Amino acid sequence: MSLNHPIFARWPARYPDRLQLFSLPTPNGVKVGIMLEETGLPYEPHRIDILANENHDAAFLALNPNGKIPAIYDPAGPTGKPLALFESGAILLYLADKTGGFISADPDTRYETIQWVMWQMGGIGPMFGQVGFFNKFAGKDYEDKRPRDRYAAESARLLGVLDGRLAGRKWVMGADYSIADISLLGWVRNLIGFYEARELVGFDRFRYVQAWLDRGLARPAVQRGLEVTAT
Repeated sequence: MSLNHPIFARWPARYPDRLQLFSLPTPNGVKVGIMLEETGLPYEPHRIDILANENHDAAFLALNPNGKIPAIYDPAGPTGKPLALFESGAILLYLADKTGGFISADPDTRYETIQWVMWQMGGIGPMFGQVGFFNKFAGKDYEDKRPRDRYAAESARLLGVLDGRLAGRKWVMGADYSIADISLLGWVRNLIGFYEARELVGFDRFRYVQAWLDRGLARPAVQRGLEVTAT
């Protein structure tokens, strides 16, 4: 089997019958690595070095014109033809449907799960990312701390929403671990770890979030997924 897509001229597939993952272990990238490890779906990972601007390589842009990781190429899409996808939330939903796992078949619960994934995509991701920029990266040198404080306050508010949701629940959707949890774990981990913002957002007051994070990070598939494309 050969894969006819420009991406493979730059990143050849050794196992062309497997789903191909193009990623890096960023908070968005690890979502798909974790999901693939949780499902057990055979896949081949390719590291896309964003610091070397590989995500702007013409071959990668042919797969994802938005130039962001992660992206996938499934040689066996829903209709039997290859399917290329970008946007981590869309990929999580696709893999859940493909494998029949980590999302409920009940329509009401399904849409509620998707709701929390969209909440992560539209709120947690952008806000936590801005905290990282202003607290650890180039933005930390700005004398005016109002941008940092604004994003930190909104991130704390979002953590409060998540904390309230998790009160009395093991996972975001209750007893069942789902793509809602997978979408969030890497971001919350990064906020208090790599972004060094634990004190800035007052993380320790969100005890339900902390317990949920500990449960999630203890999962073997999560531990493996966090390392996919790390080297």
